[in-house]
Amino acid sequence: MASIPANRKPFQFHLDLHSGVPIYRQIIDQVTGGIAGGALSGGDQLPTVRQLAVDLSINPNTVIRAYRELEIRGVLETQQGTGTFISHQKVQSDDAERQRRLNQLTGEFIARARSAGFTAEELMAQLLEFQSDAGKKRR
Repeated sequence: MASIPANRKPFQFHLDLHSGVPIYRQIIDQVTGGIAGGALSGGDQLPTVRQLAVDLSINPNTVIRAYRELEIRGVLETQQGTGTFISHQKVQSDDAERQRRLNQLTGEFIARARSAGFTAEELMAQLLEFQSDAGKKRR
C-alpha cells in the first residue's frame, strides 16, 4: 500500500456511506487528516486508483476525482509508472477551505446527533457546557 517506516502502521481508508458526505470528499478529508495527524507524511505512497477502488468497493472515477483534487492542491504528486505519493511541500489551508471543513464537520455532527434522537437545543446546551468546562480547566 504505502512505503511506511516499520514503526508506523499502513494508512487505512474508511468510508461512512450514511454520513451524507460524498465519497470523493471523504477520501480527500482522510488524506489531509492523515497528513495533519502524522499518519501520512511526505514521500508516503498511496494505493493505486484501481487498488483503492477495489479495497473500498467504489468506482475508480471517484478515486481519480479525489486524487486529482489533491494534486491540484499540491498535497499529492503522481509519477507516471511509479505511483501516487504525498507531496513533501507544506500545504497551507486557506480560510475558505477551513470554513468548508468546519461546516462539513458541523453538519456531520448534527446529522449523527439527530439520528441518535438529540435535539438542536440539547446539542447547544452540551456544547456550551463543554466550552465552560474547558475554560475552567485552563485556569
